[in-house]
Amino acid sequence: MSTPTSPHTLASTPTFLQKLARPADTKLVLLVLDGLGGLPREAGGRTELETARTPNLDRLAAEGQTGLSMPVGAGVTPGSGPGHLALFGYDPAATDIGRGALSALGLGLALGPGDLAARLNFCTLDEHGRVADRRAGRIATSVNRALVERLNGIQVPGMRIEFTTESQHRAVMIVRGPGLDAAVRETDPQATGAPPIDPEPLRPQAARTSEVLRAVLAAARGLLRSQSPANFVLMRGYAGPPQLEGLDDLYGLRPACLATYPMYKGLARAAGMEVVEGLESPDDQTRALADLWADHDFFFVHHKAPDARGEDGDFEGKAAAIEAMDAHVPAIRALAPDVVAATGDHSTPAVLRQHSWHPVPFLLWGAAVLRDGAPAFGERACGAGALGVFPARSIMALMLAHGGRLAKFGA
Repeated sequence: MSTPTSPHTLASTPTFLQKLARPADTKLVLLVLDGLGGLPREAGGRTELETARTPNLDRLAAEGQTGLSMPVGAGVTPGSGPGHLALFGYDPAATDIGRGALSALGLGLALGPGDLAARLNFCTLDEHGRVADRRAGRIATSVNRALVERLNGIQVPGMRIEFTTESQHRAVMIVRGPGLDAAVRETDPQATGAPPIDPEPLRPQAARTSEVLRAVLAAARGLLRSQSPANFVLMRGYAGPPQLEGLDDLYGLRPACLATYPMYKGLARAAGMEVVEGLESPDDQTRALADLWADHDFFFVHHKAPDARGEDGDFEGKAAAIEAMDAHVPAIRALAPDVVAATGDHSTPAVLRQHSWHPVPFLLWGAAVLRDGAPAFGERACGAGALGVFPARSIMALMLAHGGRLAKFGA
């Protein structure tokens, strides 16, 4: 397999591509199966994707070009934010946006200069104060709303604090007040059997913010102690409002986002996309894609289920989630797109029950694509593809080029 090279990365930077961008009457679809990549349960076995029956993705792979995309870099495990920013063509290391801000934007919450947003997970603590379940059994969203109502009674002098339900175990906290600084340690230990981490300041300017977060957590512990299974919260992804130049301004695209989870809508808004609200299922997304087809030319279609099943350690469930998405590929092809790219933002092997550093299967389909004859859409088949292992931030360049949207470079 090939390895990422610096020229390949340089040619994919937004500022470089912006100079080459040109209009074209073509339609581009970026299909993201969150957490797509996986691992076998036993040596020599198949991954979740290789186990899944995916005749439609297999056909796209056979008719297109394949490889493995590296979201950030070799050995680096990406969060969903960096993983998606790379897919949109941004440098994930230079443009990382805190998950709190993305969730807030996805919910349509106002986030002004000086405000601080944090992503919350309702969690379960055992009798010793250790995290027994980082997601509190993925509580129902209705339960989340009742818990958020309790938390909205928290007050800290000199600050305004707002809690909002996101989905299932996820919520968002926004702190508004003077002197806030995001350089505070996240409280999620990212593992069970360990206590929540103290939100200590990572630099002197964040001392006041650390005090505020400690006060919030102390109040939350009292308010949630008697609840089950969600008896505490974990904080991560502290951030203020993001500052990105959007895909519309960079490349002259009319981009649209079809996602069901708020955070991915937040990513799309930060990247200058129009976000379609009210989508709850793949069927909704497919219908909305057809409705939007005439008025947009870049479509980000996001499916969360593979990642969720991977984090649950549910190998069969992840394979089934991939199969469910595969069933919608014919409806996408029926719209006659000029370019289709299908991949994930990162790998979430069920055997690890978390995001991982492994490269992600990728396929590119279109009339100008040089076929490499991939036998299927899977980790090992894509690893033998013409693209080899390449940086995910090059995907936007590949889509633009194959859509006739990049001019020649140089004389």
